Amino acid sequence: MASPAPTFRELYPLVEPFDTFQMAVDEPHVLYVEQSGNPEGKPILVVHGGPGGGCPPFYRQYFDPSKYRVIMFDQRGAGQSTPASCLIKNTTWDLVADIELIRERLKIDKWVVFGGSWGSTLSLAYAQTHTDRVKALVLRGIFTLRRSELEFFYQGRGANHIWPDAWEKYIEVIPEVERADIMSAYHRRLTGDDEEEKLKCAKAWSTWEMATCKLEQSKEALEKGDEADFALKFARIECHYFVNGGFFTHDGQLLDNAAKLNGKFPITIVQGRYDCVCPATTAWELQKQLPDAEFYMELAGHSASEPAIRSRLLDATDKYASL
Repeated sequence: MASPAPTFRELYPLVEPFDTFQMAVDEPHVLYVEQSGNPEGKPILVVHGGPGGGCPPFYRQYFDPSKYRVIMFDQRGAGQSTPASCLIKNTTWDLVADIELIRERLKIDKWVVFGGSWGSTLSLAYAQTHTDRVKALVLRGIFTLRRSELEFFYQGRGANHIWPDAWEKYIEVIPEVERADIMSAYHRRLTGDDEEEKLKCAKAWSTWEMATCKLEQSKEALEKGDEADFALKFARIECHYFVNGGFFTHDGQLLDNAAKLNGKFPITIVQGRYDCVCPATTAWELQKQLPDAEFYMELAGHSASEPAIRSRLLDATDKYASL
């Protein structure tokens, strides 16, 4: 007798923000910040991916709006923050400082921090720096920006063997003579003066990730990767961080320092078994440093919207609403 099909949860209804504002940080950056849900609810910070991805409205739907005060912000240069795709004063540690400024402005003592992909990177960096300000961590699609992780996806060390058709489109904009270091070749073009070449490469870079982020390709994701405004922010900021090693002191810094968080507060880690963007080995290594964490390896790719991952994230946020 066949096993019953798994039942997956649906997102909460979309709600509109009850508060939005622009917050000036280091010149020239001005961040877009919003709050939704219950103004008297438990605070939770949403840390978006990329870097450069911005916070789409549906991210609000991972949280019970009757229980949570949901804070979302677009990181420097991303989404509705300005200047768009600006790389000046744009490092991991600038973003960690921005999160603290938001917390202080909103008069929040502690909050739950929720982040996936690059959002898991920044969430870990923030939690390791400001451990006493975190009530819980919900992490998805773990990425610690080690060189091996970057090469798996961007340098033909893994993901290209699973998505060879999408890979060909990603590398065709880079001359063969420069493909020994594809990220650096992209970086030269994404920060150069040739606007036509910059946009072409931004679209190719962004479409590669959009093509590979789910078990099955999504037409909507592919179309997003081809949008000029999104692609320029996403590709320029990602590439800027990646060629600079995430601005960490050494490769593997976040994993090396992860054990200091064990037992400090509840942690949930949700990973797609077949994640081609952020391969599961990093999540596996992280949970070994955090043996007290809840760890779920699901039949899914990378995206937070994949049914099994979505359900686990909703379960985690429901659980932590009582903190």
